[in-house]
Amino acid sequence: MYKVLIIGMGGFIGAVSRYYVSGWVQGLSKSVAFPWGTLTVNLIGCFIIGLLSHFIEVSSSLAAEVRLFLIVGLLGSFTTYAAFSLETLRLLQSHRFALALANILLHLALGLAAVMAGRSTLVALWR
Repeated sequence: MYKVLIIGMGGFIGAVSRYYVSGWVQGLSKSVAFPWGTLTVNLIGCFIIGLLSHFIEVSSSLAAEVRLFLIVGLLGSFTTYAAFSLETLRLLQSHRFALALANILLHLALGLAAVMAGRSTLVALWR
């Protein structure tokens, strides 16, 4: 239960941070056509998870609870795109190129299909 609370605390901070950062950037852009706020939080999350993952690999000095708080909780709720990007990078680094490409294509294609299916389902139910 202790680990769940740690993840939850990080998740709360990450989700609220995503809301504010994304909204702030979107407001600065003055754009309604392109989601600059979402792109920004995804890129920030990717950069931070890159820093943390390398730090953990070379030093192993972060306690398991701190890793759960930062990576699973905070970054997991700030952006899941960062986790997807790290997992794809690890596949590429291990020379599993076909799996990396499959991961990219499946996330994009199935993610879009799932969004369309969810929308279609709701439209069908509300007729």
